[in-house]
Amino acid sequence: MSRPQTPPRQFFPFGNPFRMISPKGSNLPSKLAAILNAFERSLAERLRKLHPSSKDDVLSLSWMKLAMELLCETHSDIKTLIKELDLPVPDWNEKWIDVYLDISVKLLDICNAISSELSHLNQSNLMLRCVTHNLDSAESKRLTRARASLGQWRLNISSSNSRIKNCCTILDSLGESLDLPKVKNSAKGKVLMLALYGVKVQTVFMCSVFASAFLGSPKLFDLKIADTYSWGQTFSSLQNDVNNEIRSTYSHGKFTPLKELEAIDQCVANLHKIIPENPEVEEAKPLENAVSELQGKAEKLSEDLHLLTNEVDSFFQIVLAGRDALLSSLRDSETIWS
Repeated sequence: MSRPQTPPRQFFPFGNPFRMISPKGSNLPSKLAAILNAFERSLAERLRKLHPSSKDDVLSLSWMKLAMELLCETHSDIKTLIKELDLPVPDWNEKWIDVYLDISVKLLDICNAISSELSHLNQSNLMLRCVTHNLDSAESKRLTRARASLGQWRLNISSSNSRIKNCCTILDSLGESLDLPKVKNSAKGKVLMLALYGVKVQTVFMCSVFASAFLGSPKLFDLKIADTYSWGQTFSSLQNDVNNEIRSTYSHGKFTPLKELEAIDQCVANLHKIIPENPEVEEAKPLENAVSELQGKAEKLSEDLHLLTNEVDSFFQIVLAGRDALLSSLRDSETIWS
Protein backbone atom coordinates (compact mmCIF):
# COMPACT_ATOMS: atom_id res chain seq x y z
CA MET A 1 0.00 0.00 0.00
CA SER A 2 1.73 3.16 -1.13
CA ARG A 3 1.22 6.82 -0.46
CA PRO A 4 -0.54 8.74 -3.27
CA GLN A 5 1.52 11.33 -5.15
CA THR A 6 0.55 14.66 -3.61
CA PRO A 7 2.09 18.13 -3.32
CA PRO A 8 4.51 18.53 -0.40
CA ARG A 9 2.68 19.00 2.89
CA GLN A 10 3.71 19.39 6.45
CA PHE A 11 3.14 16.16 8.41
CA PHE A 12 3.22 17.87 11.79
CA PRO A 13 3.53 21.66 11.53
CA PHE A 14 5.72 21.57 14.63
CA GLY A 15 8.67 19.55 13.32
CA ASN A 16 10.37 16.18 13.48
CA PRO A 17 8.39 13.81 15.76
CA PHE A 18 11.42 11.75 16.74
CA ARG A 19 13.57 14.01 18.90
CA MET A 20 13.39 14.44 22.63
CA ILE A 21 10.42 16.24 24.11
CA SER A 22 10.03 17.24 27.72
CA PRO A 23 6.68 17.58 29.45
CA LYS A 24 8.07 20.26 31.74
CA GLY A 25 6.83 23.79 31.35
CA SER A 26 3.95 22.87 29.09
CA ASN A 27 1.49 25.67 29.66
CA LEU A 28 -1.41 24.16 27.81
CA PRO A 29 -4.91 25.61 27.46
CA SER A 30 -7.26 23.91 29.91
CA LYS A 31 -9.13 21.97 27.22
CA LEU A 32 -5.93 20.53 25.74
CA ALA A 33 -4.54 19.80 29.20
CA ALA A 34 -7.70 17.86 30.01
CA ILE A 35 -7.37 15.81 26.80
CA LEU A 36 -3.75 14.95 27.59
CA ASN A 37 -4.40 14.19 31.26
CA ALA A 38 -7.26 11.83 30.39
CA PHE A 39 -5.04 9.99 27.90
CA GLU A 40 -2.14 9.67 30.35
CA ARG A 41 -4.39 8.51 33.19
CA SER A 42 -5.72 5.73 30.98
CA LEU A 43 -2.19 4.79 29.94
CA ALA A 44 -0.99 4.63 33.54
CA GLU A 45 -3.98 2.50 34.53
CA ARG A 46 -3.27 0.03 31.74
CA LEU A 47 0.34 -0.24 32.81
CA ARG A 48 -0.80 -0.91 36.39
CA LYS A 49 -3.12 -3.68 35.19
CA LEU A 50 -0.16 -5.33 33.48
CA HIS A 51 2.00 -5.38 36.59
CA PRO A 52 2.38 -9.09 37.42
CA SER A 53 1.05 -10.18 40.81
CA SER A 54 3.64 -12.97 40.81
CA LYS A 55 6.56 -14.12 38.68
CA ASP A 56 4.37 -16.88 37.25
CA ASP A 57 2.23 -14.26 35.54
CA VAL A 58 5.09 -13.05 33.35
CA LEU A 59 4.96 -14.68 29.93
CA SER A 60 1.88 -16.69 30.64
CA LEU A 61 -0.39 -16.63 27.60
CA SER A 62 -3.20 -15.09 29.64
CA TRP A 63 -0.87 -12.22 30.67
CA MET A 64 0.25 -11.79 27.06
CA LYS A 65 -3.38 -11.67 25.93
CA LEU A 66 -4.06 -8.92 28.45
CA ALA A 67 -0.95 -7.05 27.28
CA MET A 68 -2.11 -7.12 23.66
CA GLU A 69 -5.65 -6.17 24.63
CA LEU A 70 -4.39 -3.12 26.54
CA LEU A 71 -2.08 -2.19 23.67
CA CYS A 72 -5.08 -2.21 21.35
CA GLU A 73 -6.89 0.13 23.72
CA THR A 74 -3.97 2.57 23.78
CA HIS A 75 -3.74 2.68 19.98
CA SER A 76 -7.49 3.26 19.81
CA ASP A 77 -7.10 6.07 22.33
CA ILE A 78 -4.49 7.87 20.23
CA LYS A 79 -6.89 7.85 17.27
CA THR A 80 -9.54 9.43 19.49
CA LEU A 81 -7.07 12.00 20.79
CA ILE A 82 -6.06 13.04 17.26
CA LYS A 83 -9.72 13.58 16.40
CA GLU A 84 -10.20 15.67 19.54
CA LEU A 85 -7.18 17.79 18.66
CA ASP A 86 -8.53 18.32 15.13
CA LEU A 87 -5.14 18.31 13.37
CA PRO A 88 -5.91 18.53 9.63
CA VAL A 89 -4.20 15.95 7.44
CA PRO A 90 -3.74 18.38 4.50
CA ASP A 91 -1.16 20.25 6.62
CA TRP A 92 1.08 17.20 7.00
CA ASN A 93 4.44 17.15 5.24
CA GLU A 94 5.21 14.48 2.65
CA LYS A 95 8.39 13.42 4.45
CA TRP A 96 6.64 12.74 7.74
CA ILE A 97 3.79 10.99 6.02
CA ASP A 98 6.42 8.58 4.77
CA VAL A 99 7.74 8.22 8.33
CA TYR A 100 4.27 7.44 9.65
CA LEU A 101 3.60 4.90 6.91
CA ASP A 102 6.99 3.30 7.49
CA ILE A 103 6.30 2.88 11.21
CA SER A 104 2.84 1.44 10.55
CA VAL A 105 4.34 -1.09 8.12
CA LYS A 106 6.84 -2.15 10.78
CA LEU A 107 4.04 -2.69 13.30
CA LEU A 108 2.12 -4.76 10.75
CA ASP A 109 5.25 -6.83 10.12
CA ILE A 110 5.62 -7.41 13.86
CA CYS A 111 1.99 -8.56 14.05
CA ASN A 112 2.59 -10.96 11.18
CA ALA A 113 5.68 -12.36 12.88
CA ILE A 114 3.83 -12.93 16.15
CA SER A 115 0.88 -14.49 14.33
CA SER A 116 3.28 -16.79 12.49
CA GLU A 117 4.77 -18.01 15.76
CA LEU A 118 1.36 -18.51 17.34
CA SER A 119 0.36 -20.59 14.30
CA HIS A 120 3.53 -22.64 14.76
CA LEU A 121 2.68 -23.26 18.41
CA ASN A 122 -0.84 -24.28 17.44
CA GLN A 123 0.46 -26.78 14.89
CA SER A 124 2.80 -28.22 17.51
CA ASN A 125 -0.13 -28.53 19.88
CA LEU A 126 -2.04 -30.55 17.28
CA MET A 127 0.89 -32.94 17.25
CA LEU A 128 0.39 -33.48 21.00
CA ARG A 129 -3.26 -34.32 20.39
CA CYS A 130 -2.19 -37.01 17.93
CA VAL A 131 0.21 -38.32 20.56
CA THR A 132 -2.49 -38.62 23.20
CA HIS A 133 -4.70 -40.38 20.67
CA ASN A 134 -2.00 -43.01 20.07
CA LEU A 135 -1.61 -43.41 23.81
CA ASP A 136 -5.24 -44.47 24.19
CA SER A 137 -4.02 -47.93 23.29
CA ALA A 138 -1.23 -50.03 24.78
CA GLU A 139 -0.55 -51.54 21.36
CA SER A 140 3.22 -51.58 20.85
CA LYS A 141 3.33 -49.89 17.42
CA ARG A 142 1.17 -47.02 18.61
CA LEU A 143 3.31 -46.60 21.72
CA THR A 144 6.44 -46.51 19.55
CA ARG A 145 4.90 -43.82 17.32
CA ALA A 146 3.81 -41.85 20.36
CA ARG A 147 7.28 -41.94 21.92
CA ALA A 148 8.87 -40.76 18.66
CA SER A 149 6.30 -37.99 18.32
CA LEU A 150 7.03 -36.70 21.81
CA GLY A 151 10.68 -36.26 20.85
CA GLN A 152 9.69 -34.63 17.58
CA TRP A 153 7.39 -32.23 19.42
CA ARG A 154 10.28 -30.92 21.49
CA LEU A 155 12.42 -30.39 18.40
CA ASN A 156 9.56 -28.69 16.59
CA ILE A 157 8.63 -26.37 19.43
CA SER A 158 12.23 -25.21 19.87
CA SER A 159 12.90 -24.54 16.18
CA SER A 160 13.79 -20.97 15.34
CA ASN A 161 11.43 -18.69 13.44
CA SER A 162 13.09 -16.37 10.91
CA ARG A 163 10.17 -13.95 11.14
CA ILE A 164 10.73 -13.47 14.86
CA LYS A 165 14.41 -12.80 14.22
CA ASN A 166 13.43 -10.19 11.64
CA CYS A 167 11.00 -8.77 14.18
CA CYS A 168 13.99 -8.01 16.45
CA THR A 169 15.61 -5.93 13.70
CA ILE A 170 12.36 -4.00 13.31
CA LEU A 171 12.17 -3.42 17.07
CA ASP A 172 15.71 -2.03 17.09
CA SER A 173 14.65 0.47 14.45
CA LEU A 174 11.54 1.47 16.40
CA GLY A 175 13.53 1.76 19.62
CA GLU A 176 15.94 4.18 17.98
CA SER A 177 13.04 6.46 17.01
CA LEU A 178 11.39 6.68 20.43
CA ASP A 179 12.49 10.22 21.29
CA LEU A 180 10.13 13.00 20.34
CA PRO A 181 10.62 16.70 19.51
CA LYS A 182 10.50 19.87 21.44
CA VAL A 183 7.46 21.54 19.97
CA LYS A 184 7.29 25.30 19.60
CA ASN A 185 4.28 27.45 18.83
CA SER A 186 1.79 24.58 18.78
CA ALA A 187 -0.08 23.58 21.92
CA LYS A 188 -1.87 20.84 19.99
CA GLY A 189 1.48 19.61 18.76
CA LYS A 190 2.80 19.32 22.32
CA VAL A 191 -0.22 17.28 23.36
CA LEU A 192 0.10 14.95 20.40
CA MET A 193 3.83 14.43 20.88
CA LEU A 194 3.43 13.65 24.58
CA ALA A 195 0.66 11.16 23.84
CA LEU A 196 2.54 9.55 20.96
CA TYR A 197 5.59 9.09 23.14
CA GLY A 198 3.53 7.04 25.62
CA VAL A 199 2.05 4.98 22.80
CA LYS A 200 5.44 4.20 21.31
CA VAL A 201 6.99 3.31 24.66
CA GLN A 202 4.21 0.86 25.49
CA THR A 203 4.32 -0.61 21.97
CA VAL A 204 8.09 -1.16 21.83
CA PHE A 205 8.17 -2.60 25.34
CA MET A 206 5.33 -5.06 24.80
CA CYS A 207 6.55 -6.16 21.37
CA SER A 208 10.03 -6.78 22.82
CA VAL A 209 8.49 -8.96 25.52
CA PHE A 210 6.63 -10.97 22.87
CA ALA A 211 9.82 -11.35 20.85
CA SER A 212 11.63 -12.56 23.98
CA ALA A 213 8.93 -15.15 24.57
CA PHE A 214 9.32 -16.67 21.12
CA LEU A 215 12.94 -16.06 20.22
CA GLY A 216 14.68 -18.37 22.66
CA SER A 217 16.71 -15.53 24.17
CA PRO A 218 15.81 -12.20 25.77
CA LYS A 219 15.26 -9.32 23.37
CA LEU A 220 14.57 -6.55 25.85
CA PHE A 221 14.87 -2.78 26.10
CA ASP A 222 15.60 -0.91 29.30
CA LEU A 223 13.81 2.31 28.44
CA LYS A 224 14.58 5.32 30.62
CA ILE A 225 11.45 7.39 31.20
CA ALA A 226 11.56 10.78 32.89
CA ASP A 227 9.68 10.97 36.20
CA THR A 228 8.00 14.10 34.86
CA TYR A 229 5.73 11.87 32.82
CA SER A 230 2.75 11.01 35.00
CA TRP A 231 2.91 7.38 33.88
CA GLY A 232 6.71 7.15 34.01
CA GLN A 233 7.19 5.51 37.41
CA THR A 234 4.40 3.01 36.75
CA PHE A 235 6.03 2.01 33.48
CA SER A 236 9.53 1.79 34.95
CA SER A 237 8.31 -0.49 37.74
CA LEU A 238 6.52 -2.73 35.24
CA GLN A 239 9.49 -2.86 32.88
CA ASN A 240 11.93 -3.65 35.69
CA ASP A 241 9.88 -6.54 37.11
CA VAL A 242 9.02 -8.08 33.74
CA ASN A 243 12.51 -7.77 32.26
CA ASN A 244 14.14 -9.17 35.40
CA GLU A 245 11.85 -12.20 35.40
CA ILE A 246 12.47 -12.90 31.71
CA ARG A 247 16.23 -12.63 32.14
CA SER A 248 16.07 -14.87 35.21
CA THR A 249 14.08 -17.46 33.26
CA TYR A 250 16.64 -17.60 30.47
CA SER A 251 19.59 -17.60 32.88
CA HIS A 252 18.25 -20.83 34.42
CA GLY A 253 18.30 -22.51 31.02
CA LYS A 254 14.61 -23.35 30.90
CA PHE A 255 13.29 -25.04 27.78
CA THR A 256 10.90 -22.16 27.12
CA PRO A 257 9.95 -18.98 28.98
CA LEU A 258 6.26 -19.50 28.16
CA LYS A 259 4.64 -20.86 31.31
CA GLU A 260 2.05 -23.04 29.56
CA LEU A 261 4.64 -24.60 27.26
CA GLU A 262 6.96 -25.24 30.18
CA ALA A 263 4.18 -27.12 31.98
CA ILE A 264 3.47 -29.18 28.86
CA ASP A 265 7.16 -29.94 28.41
CA GLN A 266 7.23 -31.40 31.92
CA CYS A 267 4.30 -33.67 31.01
CA VAL A 268 6.04 -34.69 27.79
CA ALA A 269 9.27 -35.52 29.64
CA ASN A 270 7.33 -37.59 32.16
CA LEU A 271 5.54 -39.55 29.43
CA HIS A 272 8.77 -40.06 27.55
CA LYS A 273 10.20 -41.77 30.63
CA ILE A 274 7.12 -43.93 31.17
CA ILE A 275 6.84 -45.24 27.61
CA PRO A 276 9.46 -47.98 27.06
CA GLU A 277 11.90 -47.64 24.17
CA ASN A 278 10.94 -51.14 23.01
CA PRO A 279 7.26 -51.71 23.91
CA GLU A 280 7.29 -55.20 22.37
CA VAL A 281 9.57 -56.55 25.09
CA GLU A 282 9.24 -53.99 27.86
CA GLU A 283 6.10 -53.47 29.87
CA ALA A 284 4.66 -49.96 29.80
CA LYS A 285 3.87 -48.36 33.12
CA PRO A 286 0.33 -47.07 33.69
CA LEU A 287 -0.17 -44.12 31.34
CA GLU A 288 -3.71 -43.00 32.11
CA ASN A 289 -2.94 -40.21 34.59
CA ALA A 290 0.00 -38.85 32.62
CA VAL A 291 -1.97 -38.88 29.36
CA SER A 292 -4.96 -37.22 30.99
CA GLU A 293 -2.74 -34.45 32.38
CA LEU A 294 -1.18 -33.83 28.99
CA GLN A 295 -4.59 -33.78 27.29
CA GLY A 296 -5.86 -31.19 29.75
CA LYS A 297 -2.86 -28.92 29.34
CA ALA A 298 -2.92 -29.25 25.54
CA GLU A 299 -6.61 -28.27 25.44
CA LYS A 300 -5.95 -25.27 27.67
CA LEU A 301 -3.02 -24.24 25.51
CA SER A 302 -5.22 -24.41 22.42
CA GLU A 303 -7.80 -22.11 24.05
CA ASP A 304 -5.17 -19.61 25.20
CA LEU A 305 -3.46 -19.53 21.80
CA HIS A 306 -6.81 -18.88 20.13
CA LEU A 307 -7.58 -15.94 22.44
CA LEU A 308 -4.13 -14.43 22.04
CA THR A 309 -4.26 -14.82 18.27
CA ASN A 310 -7.55 -12.91 18.22
CA GLU A 311 -5.99 -10.03 20.16
CA VAL A 312 -2.99 -9.89 17.83
CA ASP A 313 -5.38 -9.83 14.86
CA SER A 314 -7.28 -6.96 16.51
CA PHE A 315 -4.05 -4.99 16.93
CA PHE A 316 -3.20 -5.61 13.28
CA GLN A 317 -6.61 -4.29 12.22
CA ILE A 318 -6.28 -1.17 14.39
CA VAL A 319 -2.88 -0.31 12.91
CA LEU A 320 -4.11 -1.07 9.39
CA ALA A 321 -7.24 1.04 9.88
CA GLY A 322 -5.17 4.02 11.02
CA ARG A 323 -2.91 3.67 8.01
CA ASP A 324 -5.83 3.34 5.61
CA ALA A 325 -7.55 6.36 7.16
CA LEU A 326 -4.45 8.49 6.53
CA LEU A 327 -4.18 7.32 2.93
CA SER A 328 -7.87 7.93 2.36
CA SER A 329 -7.60 11.44 3.78
CA LEU A 330 -4.66 12.16 1.50
CA ARG A 331 -6.58 10.93 -1.54
CA ASP A 332 -9.59 13.06 -0.57
CA SER A 333 -7.32 16.09 -0.21
CA GLU A 334 -5.80 15.41 -3.63
CA THR A 335 -9.28 15.26 -5.17
CA ILE A 336 -10.21 18.61 -3.61
CA TRP A 337 -7.00 20.28 -4.83
CA SER A 338 -7.15 18.88 -8.39
